[in-house]
Amino acid sequence: MRVAFDQVNLIKRDTLEHRMVKGDATPLHIHRTEDEVFYLLAGQMLFEVDGVQIRAQAGDVVMAPKGVPHRFVVDVSEGAHCLTIMRGSDFETVVREVSTPAVTRLVVPAPAPTAEAVQRLVSTLAAHSIDVLGPPLAA
Repeated sequence: MRVAFDQVNLIKRDTLEHRMVKGDATPLHIHRTEDEVFYLLAGQMLFEVDGVQIRAQAGDVVMAPKGVPHRFVVDVSEGAHCLTIMRGSDFETVVREVSTPAVTRLVVPAPAPTAEAVQRLVSTLAAHSIDVLGPPLAA
């Protein structure tokens, strides 16, 4: 996490690193208060931003402005490695509240979530200005 100064305001930017396997995906959602920027370090991902599909690969940057519906899926066997950069801390707070710390750098598929886990995630997202609008893209 970095904190940067501009001429008028203190701006907090969060950077989260993600290592994902084929099938990892987000539901269609919006961030009410934060722009979301994805920088792909390795692999490929299929994004949908405001109804437009974007195939991104290592070195690409994809922007999802606040208030714009978006989602992604990792649909390639080699998986994906990316950074998510946001101004603010809504998403970081959600990650801290609902995630379990990794015990190894080995990335393995997550088990299917229970109905209770999905409801907890949706409620936590809403509490931090992120609204789920629809299902993920298919892998």
